[in-house]
Amino acid sequence: MISMSPVRPGSGWRYLFRGVMAGDGHRAPGTSLRAAQDEAGVPPGVWKGGGLAAVGLAAGDVVTERQAELLLGEGRHPDADRIERELLDAGHDPAAARRAAVLGRPIEHNRSPETEKAKERIPWLAFDLVFRPPSTAHIAWALMDDETRRVLEECQDTARDKTLAWLEESVAQIRWGSGGKHRKPVRDGLIVTVFRHYESRAGQPLLHDHAVVSIRARRPDDGTWGNLSADSLLANIVAADTLYTLHFMEEVSARLGWAWEPREVTSGRRPVMEIAGIDQRLIGWQSTRRQQIEDALPVLTARYEERQGHPPGERATYQLACQAADQTRPPKRTEPLSLNGLRARWRTSAIAAFGACTVYRLAQRARAAAAAVWARVKPAVDIALAAVDTVAVVYVMRGAFARRHLLAEARRHLAHALGGRPHPPGLDEQIVQTVVDDYTRPVGRGRAMTADLRALYPHDIGEQAVLRPLTRNRSAPPYERARLAGGALATRVRAVRRAERLNSRAGPGAIVVPAASPGSRPRPFRTGRKTGRLLEPETGVDVDSVEQTRRTLEAAAARLRDGIRERAAVHGPRPQTAPAPVAGTPPHTEQPGTQHTPGRTTGGIA
Repeated sequence: MISMSPVRPGSGWRYLFRGVMAGDGHRAPGTSLRAAQDEAGVPPGVWKGGGLAAVGLAAGDVVTERQAELLLGEGRHPDADRIERELLDAGHDPAAARRAAVLGRPIEHNRSPETEKAKERIPWLAFDLVFRPPSTAHIAWALMDDETRRVLEECQDTARDKTLAWLEESVAQIRWGSGGKHRKPVRDGLIVTVFRHYESRAGQPLLHDHAVVSIRARRPDDGTWGNLSADSLLANIVAADTLYTLHFMEEVSARLGWAWEPREVTSGRRPVMEIAGIDQRLIGWQSTRRQQIEDALPVLTARYEERQGHPPGERATYQLACQAADQTRPPKRTEPLSLNGLRARWRTSAIAAFGACTVYRLAQRARAAAAAVWARVKPAVDIALAAVDTVAVVYVMRGAFARRHLLAEARRHLAHALGGRPHPPGLDEQIVQTVVDDYTRPVGRGRAMTADLRALYPHDIGEQAVLRPLTRNRSAPPYERARLAGGALATRVRAVRRAERLNSRAGPGAIVVPAASPGSRPRPFRTGRKTGRLLEPETGVDVDSVEQTRRTLEAAAARLRDGIRERAAVHGPRPQTAPAPVAGTPPHTEQPGTQHTPGRTTGGIA
């Protein structure tokens, strides 16, 4: 997963230099950065990003304390000291020499805002992105042999770098003008410093990277320096999170041969992908901080329900979990240990808790479980069914949504459907484009027409009757309702495909979806008085009616198959109306002869 926090002047800047850059340890005053890193047992930070050439750096260079102080702390060129010295030697004014090394506007330190509005306008120095693999990856990294540890660290490097590349190519924007009204993609890319850490505050294995992204970037037109748009990065952080997880899963499966399977952490909530075959008890041993948060969460949830009068939703639950994490945060460790010392301590602890057999057979069980997973996971994705699943989950859980929400859900679908197998580049975007073309319409005016989308099925009353009641019914968790909606719509797509293959859409064997009851017939959208946002109509259909629709569709499909067999027995096999697909057609491509019609999804990836 990826978490994001801003680095501001003052306490944020001090925490970055005294904690994050020194391995989250206690850096004594007067201790150099490299000495503090050696004492904490962490490697030195390195530079990453496509914007390094503009400041005379290269990817992989070690981050020095002075470079980080100049760029991240003051917004100046990492080699500002040399630039100023050369200008002074050439006879320039000291003030002019200092201004020449500033990238963009100077940063004001030690400013005391007097109003809340002024506090909101405190500039950001950087973004701290924390890349953290799934829990079972930490366990394998901490308890298995050194070769497996090195491979997992390489997988972390690759997944992180690919995600950062996507952010700078597809998300990062530079803003200028009054209120940031002018926005364009950055010219070169991002400037990032990466610091690797090995453990959590509780001393448990937690391989993670702090990727500190500088706020400075260059405009695409004239190359002048400015600031990144923070809201663009914040809005796409979930999509980046799912992309990072997907890349990490694929790297681990390709290099180690392991498979992934979903694990339900909380009943009714989204499952998380974990390495198949890893003993689930080890997750509890590794996640002591999670247990502390879960112990404090019921008290905060009860206060929320008493104050608001209803249980917290998904977003409120996340905010309460962050509050519980802050309240239960332990102090950082004071005794420095090397990575070998940490791994020895973790292995001793795991053996004492679960036995040597459980620890030493982790790799063997992971390989055995992978064989079982690969046997049932297809190495291909059906774009039409993936689009239906994506739009159903996003629509039921969110209502109004944007393209970035579809992209995040499409990547989750690929992770669940492939279990670690590689996906072709651009397949996630292809799924999203299918959703946009066939199942959505714009909402609002102006810029919202191209960004904000809402699921709508204007030509199919049956699909409206399936999805809309599930957005209103609060008796089941949102994700459980979303999965039910996705399954119902997928059944409809399969039934329509069978009917089209038989060329009998208007014949007696066509699938007829039961009409919704009069009380549940969709009514026109109503508009919110204050915001003008389209709101969902009230309906009277419950989840039982949706389940009945699904069973009816399955029964109709079974009758259709029986009719095919009976007709083949009497009249022989039906003649082919089109040439069969060529043998050996590569997966993840449309079959020859398939034509995509806007507004209808009839084919996809076999």
